[in-house]
Amino acid sequence: MSLTQDPDFLIRLLINMAAVLILIRLVYFRASRHRAYASSFILFGMGVFLVTSQLSTVDISLGFAFGLFAIFSMLRYRTESITIKEMTYLFLVIAMSLLSAVGDMSHLELALLLALVCVMAYITETSLLLPVLEEQAVQYEKIENIRPERRAELLEDLRNRMGLDIRSVEINEINFLKDTAQLKVQYVPRASDD
Repeated sequence: MSLTQDPDFLIRLLINMAAVLILIRLVYFRASRHRAYASSFILFGMGVFLVTSQLSTVDISLGFAFGLFAIFSMLRYRTESITIKEMTYLFLVIAMSLLSAVGDMSHLELALLLALVCVMAYITETSLLLPVLEEQAVQYEKIENIRPERRAELLEDLRNRMGLDIRSVEINEINFLKDTAQLKVQYVPRASDD
């Protein structure tokens, strides 16, 4: 079957690629700035769509197609540790591409569904639902402040020394030989100039 005989394929490809580009370029990349992941997600979305749409001519179910790409993506990305955020965007790109390729819905319904996914991702990246916090690992030497009853002193000391609006602190590791602790500090990012 040639592309000129099946305009549905081209329309679904354009809808899928537009949605993936919006999701990755305007939502993910705006918040994360990881170019390597962003370009990989875009290419992965196109690959999933193309292979799945070609496999849709063979008698397979959507569940089989989704399972196939889930296995491939886990094998590929298992070699490099990626964060839960990147894994979530990878899942969204796969899901959007699978729906575009073999979903049984009109072009308008598909476009609206993919737009809803992009809007929800955008909302979760803003402070509308949850506050936007950044994390930083800190080596902390005042080990007496890591005790639960001295949490207020720990937070105040970190705020004074780092000059940041620190919201929470987790203790990742304690080294009693060196009297230090590895902390994960969450803070409100400063407004950037760009």
